[in-house]
Amino acid sequence: MFSTFHGLETAKRGMNTQQSALYVTGQNISNANTLGYTRQRVNFEASPAYPAASMNRPQIPGQMGTGVQAGSIQRVRESFIDQQYRGENNKFGYWSTKAESLAKLEDIMNEPSDSGLAATLGQFWQSLQDLSVNPENDGARSVVLQRGQAVAETFHYLSSSMKEVKKDLGNEINVSIRNINSILEQIGNVNKQISEIEPHGYIPNDLYDERDRLVDELSSYVNIKIETTKSGGNPSSIAEGIYNIKMIDENGQETSLIDGSKFGKITEIDEETSLGQLNIIGSDNSSNNLSFDKIAKGKLSGLIESFGYLENGNGTEKGIYPEMLKQLNDLASTFITKFNEQHVKGWTLDGNQGEEFFGGSNAEDIKVLITSNENIAAAGSKDSVAGDGKNAIDLANVQSTANITSKYQSIIGKLGVDAQQANRLTANSGNLLQSVDERRQSVSAVSIDEEFINMIKYQQAYNASARNITIVDEMLDKIINGMGLGGR
Repeated sequence: MFSTFHGLETAKRGMNTQQSALYVTGQNISNANTLGYTRQRVNFEASPAYPAASMNRPQIPGQMGTGVQAGSIQRVRESFIDQQYRGENNKFGYWSTKAESLAKLEDIMNEPSDSGLAATLGQFWQSLQDLSVNPENDGARSVVLQRGQAVAETFHYLSSSMKEVKKDLGNEINVSIRNINSILEQIGNVNKQISEIEPHGYIPNDLYDERDRLVDELSSYVNIKIETTKSGGNPSSIAEGIYNIKMIDENGQETSLIDGSKFGKITEIDEETSLGQLNIIGSDNSSNNLSFDKIAKGKLSGLIESFGYLENGNGTEKGIYPEMLKQLNDLASTFITKFNEQHVKGWTLDGNQGEEFFGGSNAEDIKVLITSNENIAAAGSKDSVAGDGKNAIDLANVQSTANITSKYQSIIGKLGVDAQQANRLTANSGNLLQSVDERRQSVSAVSIDEEFINMIKYQQAYNASARNITIVDEMLDKIINGMGLGGR
């Protein structure tokens, strides 16, 4: 036979459980705009039926339900979508960083414009053509010197600007490394807290959210792989366990960054003397050297590819800025050499053989050596007649004979193509990232409308349980206070 107060207990459990669900709904609504918060739900479970199977069970028609209970409070999260999001976040971090570096380089080159190297060289070649028409004119000679000085200054500006940005990239790499190390330490600390709570059967949802937020941020810097291990003790069946995180390089090799509460770190680089390797102290305190060119995607890889690295760890320096600097220096060297070779073939106004017009060997140290207008070797022969500007014409033609113009156009063209590709892939990866994030939000984010519906649903269930208590109370009152009064 059932207990007299069985109905009251069943209704009370219903009220308590619906009340718990209302509290969780309030928690969701309160955190609707909290970064990284995952909506939570109460998993309702039927409480154990009465009576339990035993030798001494009462003789009743069958088991009777005893109500409902809150089995657990769980995050609504899809791990597969999280994995997709972090993969796309890693690609977006790489391409957006690379696109930004190329955009800075395009700003430095400033092509096409009236102040870029192409325009400055064009004005220099034009001044030589003007000089060939009137080689004795002092004004025309002065313009040639001024235009030559402008070419040298433009090379200087481009070289120094690239080196300055390259230095900034080195600083940004170290800022990123510090951020990574901070994230690793925080994840290790959160893992430790989780490992202390889960063994008691609790579900630390807020700590899970904080850990996933940190992992999302880490995925933008480096390519990672996450493995999960269970906490000790007696954890809940839905406990998410401890994250172990490994960094994956270009060859698929793994380096442990997080092992439970233990965390590794990356050593900052010296941008002036870096040998093109990252020193990674693993979570097991092992020291691992990873070549810059083996870092797989992510913001850190994008910064390193921009800053520069040694091919295969010990070969030729590669990267956006080192390669552009080399091309610029090669162009300046060719320009200096070919122009000087032609200039020494000509003759000055005083009948002297021409001297080298430019000094230096690259974009950083190019300079004009000629200090006097009369020393410009515009004439084609020593015994030239008035108006002889043959060598001035030949000097102007160096732009084509030495392929100066076409080489520079090739450099700018490749830069434009690379920047366009980086921008396109940034847009593509950004769209994919947004698409995955929208799917993730549809699963995990708080919907105010949905929470309002849940609130009404739980409120009505609570009211129904309360009404049930009233009915049972009236029934018991009739039995206790309304019976046995006959004959009075």
